[in-house]
Amino acid sequence: MSKASEYEAKTEALILPILDRMKFELVDVEYVKEGSVWYLRAYIDKEGGITINDCEAVAREMNVLLDEADFIPDSYTFEVSSPGLGRPLKKEKDFVRNMGKDVEIRTYRSMNGSKEFFGKLKAYDHDMVAIAAENGETLTFQRADIALIRQAIDF
Repeated sequence: MSKASEYEAKTEALILPILDRMKFELVDVEYVKEGSVWYLRAYIDKEGGITINDCEAVAREMNVLLDEADFIPDSYTFEVSSPGLGRPLKKEKDFVRNMGKDVEIRTYRSMNGSKEFFGKLKAYDHDMVAIAAENGETLTFQRADIALIRQAIDF
C-alpha cells in the first residue's frame, strides 16, 4: 500500500462516522501533491447537493481528529469539497447512479481513431464498461483502457 493510499484509508475511517451522522456521502478521498504543497481532500455529497456550510462543518470536526491522530508527518492542507458536476465515476454507487445517463469516456490510447467517447451508460462490471453511442451502437471498453469516465455535462 502506498503512502497516499494509507493516508486516504485512515482519513476515510475518521470521516465516515461524521458523514454518517450528518447524512452525507463520501465520494472520494485523495492525498496529492500540487506544486510543492500536499493536499488531503475529502469530496462529499448529499441529496440535493453539498453547500459551503456543509463542507465547513465537516472540516471543522475533521481538523480536530486529524490533529489528534497525527498520522501524516508531512505538512499538508486539508480540504473538504463538493465533487462537482463532472466528477469521475469511481465507485460502484457512482455507476449505479449513472446507469442509463450520458457519460464521457476518455481512453489512454486511440480506439477507432478517437480517444473520447460519449453515450448512455449501458453496463459495467469490474473489467469493462459499455455505452450506447448516439448512433445506437454499443461500445465496450476494458476498464484498464479508460483514463477517465464521468458524467457528461450538457451546456
